[in-house]
Amino acid sequence: MTETIRTAALAGATLTTGLVAGLFFAFTCAVMPGLAATDGRTLVGTMQSINRRILNGWFLGAFLGAPLLLAVAAAAHLDRGGPVLVWTVAALACYLVTVGVTARLNVPLNDRLEAAGPVDQIADLAEVRAWFEAAWVRGNLVRTLSSVAAFACLIAALLARRG
Repeated sequence: MTETIRTAALAGATLTTGLVAGLFFAFTCAVMPGLAATDGRTLVGTMQSINRRILNGWFLGAFLGAPLLLAVAAAAHLDRGGPVLVWTVAALACYLVTVGVTARLNVPLNDRLEAAGPVDQIADLAEVRAWFEAAWVRGNLVRTLSSVAAFACLIAALLARRG
């Protein structure tokens, strides 16, 4: 592999992973604590709206582009081995936790929340909030930690390249 491909893949993986980590961090630090201080109607309605609008090219490009670029970056460094490869593979492993938690916990909760119907037609908002909020927040905390860990591993990989 050329040095240009190695550099571009590692830089792209770092950028996309950092964007995703930042998004999940913002939900952990601000969005969900802010919504926790509101009533059930506000939390449910807001999360339904966010869940509909987050499925866009910007988010999907970063969220799905990160593991692809991580795999390319790891493959591009296979022939060299060493700390860059180790840190990149560690980042990929951490990011796969992010994808797994999203697919197995957060997305099904989002789908179930959407299936509850329009917020004005939900008979028991407190019940919906009870099964959604705590589980979603826990899942988001795990994917925040795993994506931030992946980002930190990529920073370590970039620093190892300089050495």
